[in-house]
Amino acid sequence: MKKIYTLGICAAIGLLAWFIPPPKGIEERAIHLFAIFLFTILGIITKPLPMGTISVFGLTLTILTKTLDFAEAFSGFSNVVVWLVVCAFFIARGIIKTGLGQRIAYHLMALLGKSSLGMAYGMVATDLILAPAIPSVTARVGGIIYPVVRSLAQTFGSEPHKGAKRLGAFLLQSTFQGSLISSAMFLTSMAGNPLVGDLASDVGVTILWKDWISAASVPGLIALVLIPLFLYKVYPPTIKSTPDAKDFALKKLKEMGSITSSEWIMLVSFVVLIGLWIFGPQFSLKATTAALIGLSLLLFTQVLTWEDVLQEKGAWNTLVWFSVLVMLATYLNKLGLTKWFSEWVVHHVHGLNWLMAFGVLLLVYFYSHYFFASNIAHISSMYPPFLILSVAVGAPPMLAALILGFFSSLFGGLTHYGCGPAPIYFGSGYIKLQEWWKLGLYTSVGNLAIWLLIGALWWKVIGLY
Repeated sequence: MKKIYTLGICAAIGLLAWFIPPPKGIEERAIHLFAIFLFTILGIITKPLPMGTISVFGLTLTILTKTLDFAEAFSGFSNVVVWLVVCAFFIARGIIKTGLGQRIAYHLMALLGKSSLGMAYGMVATDLILAPAIPSVTARVGGIIYPVVRSLAQTFGSEPHKGAKRLGAFLLQSTFQGSLISSAMFLTSMAGNPLVGDLASDVGVTILWKDWISAASVPGLIALVLIPLFLYKVYPPTIKSTPDAKDFALKKLKEMGSITSSEWIMLVSFVVLIGLWIFGPQFSLKATTAALIGLSLLLFTQVLTWEDVLQEKGAWNTLVWFSVLVMLATYLNKLGLTKWFSEWVVHHVHGLNWLMAFGVLLLVYFYSHYFFASNIAHISSMYPPFLILSVAVGAPPMLAALILGFFSSLFGGLTHYGCGPAPIYFGSGYIKLQEWWKLGLYTSVGNLAIWLLIGALWWKVIGLY
């Protein structure tokens, strides 16, 4: 009953938006598309039904109401960015299936795990290595790293309701917050990042893989060093020294045995894929084509079977809702509604220094994530107008596009529902709700300081402004 009530509210709000008189110069179907978009986004945020179901409803409404024709409504399913993310999901399945991800985690643990802080850095480093080729942060830190962290905590007698702060609470929070920084560092490390790139291109800003990593590398690496250390100070584990961690990791590696041929193929494919993403544009090779090459290599060598591809529900689910959201956002822009909104806001902030106006926009964009349970929903609804607004107030286009893109990952750490892995880590029971929100706020301030101060100096050096 509660789900029906929630869905009814979403539909009612969408229906009210349907009858908004169009602004001067905006055609009526732009308002109708906005109403459908609003219904879809609210449904994704409140989750009365699965995201894919809500997206299909939105897709159907665009055709049924003749707001868009069939070809326009399904244009998102041929979007290259959508297929880049889908292919990357399949490649991620190969990393999980072969055990390569866990092997990397245990090797780093054996190297860095002599202390609780060292173990945190080991898990963060594992995620950083995997991030470029796995666009699902949930798959990385939920499917690969989370089981390792839980096993470590239990090995040292840290259970959710008994000794949570011995090790588990700190390790889980550090790993979770670190994963959001890794997600902000690569164009392909979070499902929303390629969407950011696509939306930015609609505003005339082309973001290549190398552009993203070039801008994110310095503030990202510094944040990966400082944020776990910060959490170690404000939320310290009672166990500081963990000399047994190395033996634990070596034991697990022994159980896994020698590296298999499938892992070698996966490793080579991983390296080839990163190389193609970095250097491919020099040979007019698009990122999606590179992903298809990597996937084909894994299928040809049978590291992945077609059955594995069919069973990757996350990829097919993403194909549906991602395509619909890309389509809605694209046509809102094409019909001129986002441009009209930006011009309206610019009129009201006219006269402000661009740095001040841009700073306000960034803070509003970041902390409005308290109202979102999905990074994708936040990006789809707010990234286009905020990018247009930022450029309109005088911010350099590439700088604005990238910072908003970085924030689109970082704000996922604010709450226990703000991104995919948050419910998994919070649901472990190690961290109380009040502590989670407090740490999320503290960490957000730390991230903002690092990315906007140190990052600003770096962006000046590389010529972004």
